[in-house]
Amino acid sequence: MSVVEPSTIRLVVAIGIGLLIGAERERRKGSGSQRGPAGVRTFALACFAGALTGYLQLEALLIVIAAGAVLFSAVAYRSGARKDPGLTSEFALIVTVLLGALTMQDPLLAAGLSVVTTIILATREPLHRAVKNLLSPQEAQDALVFLAATLVILPLTPDRALGPFGAFNPRRIWELVVLVMTMSAASYIALRALGSRVGLALAGIVGGFISASATIGSMISRAKRSPELERAATSGAVLATVATVAQLFLVLLVTDSSTCRALTLPLVLAGIAAIAYALFFVVRPSKTQATNEAVPGRAFDLRLAFLFAGTISVVLLFWGLLNQRYGGRGLLFGAALSGFADTHATAISIASLVSAGRLAPEAAVKPILVGFATNTITKAVVAFTVGGSRFALRILPGLIAVVLAAFVGMWFGAK
Repeated sequence: MSVVEPSTIRLVVAIGIGLLIGAERERRKGSGSQRGPAGVRTFALACFAGALTGYLQLEALLIVIAAGAVLFSAVAYRSGARKDPGLTSEFALIVTVLLGALTMQDPLLAAGLSVVTTIILATREPLHRAVKNLLSPQEAQDALVFLAATLVILPLTPDRALGPFGAFNPRRIWELVVLVMTMSAASYIALRALGSRVGLALAGIVGGFISASATIGSMISRAKRSPELERAATSGAVLATVATVAQLFLVLLVTDSSTCRALTLPLVLAGIAAIAYALFFVVRPSKTQATNEAVPGRAFDLRLAFLFAGTISVVLLFWGLLNQRYGGRGLLFGAALSGFADTHATAISIASLVSAGRLAPEAAVKPILVGFATNTITKAVVAFTVGGSRFALRILPGLIAVVLAAFVGMWFGAK
């Protein structure tokens, strides 16, 4: 029984990729004297030629073929530019040659990219319509700023600890900026799709699983740009704490189930308190909200994203100062310190001690809740710094209620 060589399968995959992209281009080619220069056969052969360079292991030949595709595309464009000034087919041909070469190294990746390429080519009208009609000029500008921040600046930002106590990491700080921009854009999309009451509440819950502090920052940004959405943004900010509680429950369940059981009542009461406080703002929207909801403003505010990242950096600097001065004296003190930065990391560390038999599950409840409380202080600092006292005083009662509910649950659990 003969076995097909892997290289033969990859060459067949390359032909299939060329046929897939070429079939889509053939539909756009037209007919008669006005038809385009490249169709299904041209794309299939171009992809096959690229694959052959990998099969023969001749990089120079790939360069020649790619250069030939560029030259062919330039000639085709020159002869057809008056009829169709676009460059889509010409660039698609070059991409097809490169996908053929990639097939010999990673056929699955090449096949996946070919599908993505075909989808981009086939969705010409919806993409053009979305850019021209669905996106305003300001939204298009915000999208470009976001792409530059994410795809250009973030990879170039150094990833190392700098400054006093090693508290400043440029990569981590810029990740916070990108995170706030992402959450703010997500709330903007939810706002347009679902309305302020449901959209911002949903964005708050989902964003809280990524970063509750960043979500609060984005909700503050939304409220400052559109004051009529202040109540809905408040509910989204408080509901981010629900996600924090749920995530805390999940990480404890995975780390040590006995610690999770000991904290079930405090976490349930904390979640109920957050939901109850948020529902007050969801059920009773402001009077101006409905009239202005159709104009939600910009997707994000870059200045507020910078302010949020700067606030968190100052908190981390304060944490580094306390940590260097006092060290890890006592479980409670260490939990309080680490809680300023991340309540989940605190919970995992303490639950790990329980799992290792070094701490009783009941003894882990108070340190974890202390870390939860100091993390709430970080959220409050963000609210006051980024949003000012008006917005912060709306969120603060909900944050306090959540912490108090958790400690009430601890007290009842201990009885």
